[in-house]
Amino acid sequence: MADIVLGVSGSVAAYRACDLARELMRAGFGVRVCLTDAAERFVSRGLFEALTGRPCLQDTFEEPDAGRMAHIDWARAASVLVVAPATASTLARLAHGVGDDMLTTVALAYRGPVVVAPAMNPAMYINDATQANLATLRSRGVVVVEPVEGDVACGENGQGKLAAIGQIVQAVLEAAQRSQKLAGKTVLVTAGPTQEPVDDVRMLTNRSSGKMGYAVAHAARDMGARVVLVSGPTSLPSPLEVETVRVQTAEDMLAACLAHPADLVIAAAAVADYRPAERVRGKMRRVDAGLELQLVPNPDIVAALSAAWPAATVVAFAAEPDDGLAVAREKMVRKGVAAIAVNDVSRADIGFDSDENELTLLTADGQERRSGRLSKAGCARWLLEQVT
Repeated sequence: MADIVLGVSGSVAAYRACDLARELMRAGFGVRVCLTDAAERFVSRGLFEALTGRPCLQDTFEEPDAGRMAHIDWARAASVLVVAPATASTLARLAHGVGDDMLTTVALAYRGPVVVAPAMNPAMYINDATQANLATLRSRGVVVVEPVEGDVACGENGQGKLAAIGQIVQAVLEAAQRSQKLAGKTVLVTAGPTQEPVDDVRMLTNRSSGKMGYAVAHAARDMGARVVLVSGPTSLPSPLEVETVRVQTAEDMLAACLAHPADLVIAAAAVADYRPAERVRGKMRRVDAGLELQLVPNPDIVAALSAAWPAATVVAFAAEPDDGLAVAREKMVRKGVAAIAVNDVSRADIGFDSDENELTLLTADGQERRSGRLSKAGCARWLLEQVT
């Protein structure tokens, strides 16, 4: 039985979380309830403990087991985190990474799918700050179950009433399925640039930060996969619970990839097309007459993996200008891949060094899908949903 952490914040609608807990249990989930202090003013933790048969958490410094940390244990054990009702204050703290109570510290430690169901006064809901916080959460892949129109506790009528319990349960069921979508699968991700030494000082490389590939590795791990990340030189830390192999050159990257057969390959690395024919030992000296550098082609890693593992789903990346879709389609056919994700490198607001991206996914069966502008974490989740 999968465990759900049900976060309850201080809305008048907190009483409806009792019905939600009961319906989640009927759907086959184990439910652990984490209340804010404000929520406990509306519904007692004792009621939730009676309904779920499990202790609740509320106080940040409450540790049922003196040898363990409750917020970490709960975060690790949960398949889905659902916050219902979610107040404007709780949404703001979730969006900005504030961990000032037990619920928000559990949320910060949690790495899986998150569902929030807002409930508040209609004017508070449409406030620009609340909508900006919801947009931030959505960009990170959080599922927002929108409130509905109706009468709210203050007597006003408008969008702010907690969504139907059945709708929230359905969102949780779908999130739980996504969280295990890649269970039992091995996903190989390539990321970052490669570096092709000219001499012991200089190299041929590119501007790739590796952020997109690392985001894919995180997302695949959170969907239950065993993940191998083959990374060129970056400043990014290795993701937890991901086997990370660090390489320098394109030839190194190909060898590392071939040593890790996979069910799904996401080739997000920006691999140098060429390398110097010969590497100079030491440092090349400046000559006023100029310098000619002979380059030879690097191996085509994506094509090689597609040929080596015909049963695998291989997804390539292509960095192209705004008119580059035709070129990307030709690459997809030539490399024999299932799909290719296109980055528009003519735009300064996404892509290299940015935390945001926008992908156009071309598939071998002729489809064209667009992610819209998302965080790279959001793009990673979107991409994996499309290709699995």
